[in-house]
Amino acid sequence: MAKKGTTRREMLARTAPLALAMPMAAALPVAGLAQGADNPGDAGAGAAVAEHNHTVHVGPDVLAPGEPGELDALLVPPPALSAEPGRVRRYEIIAEDREIEVAKGVFFPAWTYNGTVPGPIIRATEGDILEVAFTNAGSHPHTIHFHGIHPANMDGVFEIVEPGDSFTYRFPARPYGMQLYHCHAPPLKKHIHKGLYGAFIIDPVVPRAPAKELVMVMNGFDTDGDGENNFYTVNGKAFYYAKYPIKVKRSELVRIYLANLTEFDLINSFHLHGDFFRYYPTGSTDQFQYTDTIMQCQGERGIIEIEFANTGLFMFHAHQSEFAELGWMGFFEVVDE
Repeated sequence: MAKKGTTRREMLARTAPLALAMPMAAALPVAGLAQGADNPGDAGAGAAVAEHNHTVHVGPDVLAPGEPGELDALLVPPPALSAEPGRVRRYEIIAEDREIEVAKGVFFPAWTYNGTVPGPIIRATEGDILEVAFTNAGSHPHTIHFHGIHPANMDGVFEIVEPGDSFTYRFPARPYGMQLYHCHAPPLKKHIHKGLYGAFIIDPVVPRAPAKELVMVMNGFDTDGDGENNFYTVNGKAFYYAKYPIKVKRSELVRIYLANLTEFDLINSFHLHGDFFRYYPTGSTDQFQYTDTIMQCQGERGIIEIEFANTGLFMFHAHQSEFAELGWMGFFEVVDE
């Protein structure tokens, strides 16, 4: 008989004494789950709670999955290319079922693009012909729906790709900005929650200023099948950027392509400690908000630009404290050159 899943609120209740015992910037509780049912994302039965006697600090002692550099391909986008009329940008994406570690010792039966959640970063310059060869090697029908402007027969709604089949998406990349892609096969909620989404950057013909560029996709994982997320992350691993802070230089331009693909919660957010940033909604205009906190609904995205004024460790996290305590937090390590 499968063990009863533990809800997000029960997990937070167990960790609350630890959270109250120390400031958030110094230490955060981490809730560990042991895998329960064969497919907890599908079944009502799921993960059982392990011990909650650990705290999370910044640095190597943080209880986070993954090795140094493991998420670099999801954090660092391919370089922008200057405009070139008629150029074709080709990508290959394979949907496959894969178990992934989303928190220390916690595994999730994901549906993935190219084996990761989120999927690979797709990048093109406005006017490029984007060509994405999609193969469904998973166990369910899937598609790819790209946000942006494209023909109806490339929309990823009616072009359902059955397991073992392939389809090639081909259309001009436009408009410029921070876009995204995701599966649009029904039930949509399940296909997104299981992990079928990723960042899609379209660069303007007139290049943006040079910067250290990063991609952050906010998401969540329901590991016990009760319709509530048990863990929250950016780029798929809880507390990863607390264990491995992102190193940047003081005064250099840091550009973050931020998107929210969190299922089961109406909004997610990004808050930066110790500085303000410019936020460009969708990244498609020069209009920005100057702030240290922004909110995004599901599917919303934008571009953040920062020049850090000081050196040191600066936390970033969701400003829903519940999300931060369940994995959505990290640090920038700002250094002089």
